[in-house]
Amino acid sequence: MKPIYLLTALFLTLQATAQSPWTKEKGQFFTNLSYSSISDYSELFGDPDFNVSGTITDRTYQFYGEYGLTNSTSLLVNIPLKSIDINNYVDPAILCQGDCSESFSETAFGNITLGLKHNFSKKKWVLSGQLNMEINTSSYDENSAIRTGYDAYTFTPMFLAGTSFGKNYFQSFVGADIRTNNYSSNLKIGGEIGRKLTQNIWLIGFVDISQSLNNGNITFPANNAANNLYVNDQEYVAYGLKGILQFCDFGLTAGFGSALSGNNVPKKAAISFGIFNTF
Repeated sequence: MKPIYLLTALFLTLQATAQSPWTKEKGQFFTNLSYSSISDYSELFGDPDFNVSGTITDRTYQFYGEYGLTNSTSLLVNIPLKSIDINNYVDPAILCQGDCSESFSETAFGNITLGLKHNFSKKKWVLSGQLNMEINTSSYDENSAIRTGYDAYTFTPMFLAGTSFGKNYFQSFVGADIRTNNYSSNLKIGGEIGRKLTQNIWLIGFVDISQSLNNGNITFPANNAANNLYVNDQEYVAYGLKGILQFCDFGLTAGFGSALSGNNVPKKAAISFGIFNTF
């Protein structure tokens, strides 16, 4: 398996789109199918931390593809299918006696992403730029208040840098999420370091930081504000581990991610599994 494909695969677990500086060779195609879940959470980060009504499980089934337009430029696409359950929910706006809890479940597309990544240097350090556009393809159900993505378009310019040395690699990124529809924009920065443990196994640690600029004033229905699904000013300082089991051009990925701090995001770890192939 060529190193360029392996390094791309390492970045996909627990990420919506690859943030690796390595691009595909012309005509090469990389695909990844993954599943991630944050299960049965009710507490969110805030100032102070707070609880939502009921428990929420947020699952994502995701297809990611990357195609080499040239040896230096790749086209990216990410298609998430969201499946969100809310159990034992009690509408805070309704006064009732007895058991007023309800359960809801919605499955719909999240924000589909298209992107371009261009490599500027392939010397000791690989340097690239990337521009993603998150399309407003998510849905909102008024009855359940389940939102499957941001009600906005998001433009994400990033600068990416990475290098490999021996059995190790390092990569980092810096950029911004610029959102429409009166959502706040976010600054983004993060990095990863990985090591090849055996002929077929890699282990990676990562840090991912997203900081809201608090420059948006979008309002939400009361029940959506109560469950905090894809509301405004979401931010976090996240960390985690991920790994890959490699079989030539085919492999399996797995990951675990949590947060040290945040705002309007779950206080619960996420897990992810994936399968990838290159051709």
